[in-house]
Amino acid sequence: MTGQTRRLRAGLIGLGAMGRNHARILSTLDGVDFAGSVDPAGDPRRSAYGAPVFAELDELLAAGVDYAVVACPTSLHESVGLRLAENGVCALIEKPLAGTVEAAARLVEAFESRGLVAGVGHIERFNPALQSLRERLEAGELGDIYQVVTRRQGPFPNRIADVGVVKDLATHDIDLTSWVTGSGYATVSARTVQKSGREHEDMVAVVASLDDGTMVSHLVNWLSPLKERFTAVTGALGCFVADTLTADLTFYSNGAASNEWEALRTFSGVTSGDMIRYAILRREPLLVEHERFRDAVDGKPSEIVTLRQGLRNVEVSAAILESAERGLTVTVGEPAVNAKGAAQ
Repeated sequence: MTGQTRRLRAGLIGLGAMGRNHARILSTLDGVDFAGSVDPAGDPRRSAYGAPVFAELDELLAAGVDYAVVACPTSLHESVGLRLAENGVCALIEKPLAGTVEAAARLVEAFESRGLVAGVGHIERFNPALQSLRERLEAGELGDIYQVVTRRQGPFPNRIADVGVVKDLATHDIDLTSWVTGSGYATVSARTVQKSGREHEDMVAVVASLDDGTMVSHLVNWLSPLKERFTAVTGALGCFVADTLTADLTFYSNGAASNEWEALRTFSGVTSGDMIRYAILRREPLLVEHERFRDAVDGKPSEIVTLRQGLRNVEVSAAILESAERGLTVTVGEPAVNAKGAAQ
């Protein structure tokens, strides 16, 4: 039971690959009536998961909704989000929040100025392995955190056309790194490559520093036949490794046993200790994300990814692209400069 005080009406903008997953969840979400979807080829006589499909956003707004999920291309997030805010509709906007820092900031202002609940669909926050990892880090099970390493690799997704791998995929790792460590990005240094013939980058390698001094490394690409979703957090007491494809979390502890091998006694670093694979309750991250956002719209205390957090992720991704273009380490949040050194 959710303890809903009222039933909410929810809509969806975009019926692509991710949009269809949102439609599936909305059609069965407890306490929510799925009012309909918006798709350019929409026909209200056609249905998606039992709800009408409209051709225009105005038609969905006329049907009446308390909140809407924005799952259209990134380039449309700002225009759709602003329309929803103007009509007093709360919104869950898929990541990235917007294609530019300026557009993301306008969305923040639009919803905050009207007191509307709005969030960003950074789904990795709701992955069971990462939720368990964050809880353990907060409990001090790793001691001081030294380093976060992520690898997010796989084949090119044909659904993506308007952004590159930094804004589409690396934003997952940007958000989860800040979230599990509780620290923002200070500086980034990056290199990108384009190998598929598209106008956007296909691969990025990032070395970064967080505000608390933690070292960070991200490797993200659409060029690998190997699909990998790897996060490792190393600290004073060992290393946590999360696989978000399988929702597995493993802890490798620093060994405490004395070393009787004379040749290794002079080495003052860590030694291998016990390995623990945790048993974790595995619930679908997208369902958990929807439950959290529904509760927030209903006025209940609920942890969602706020628009301001989404804006910060867009700022970090912009700094990564700037660093790759200029071949320099970039401080996150500082104004970009052109080749002549003038602020843009």
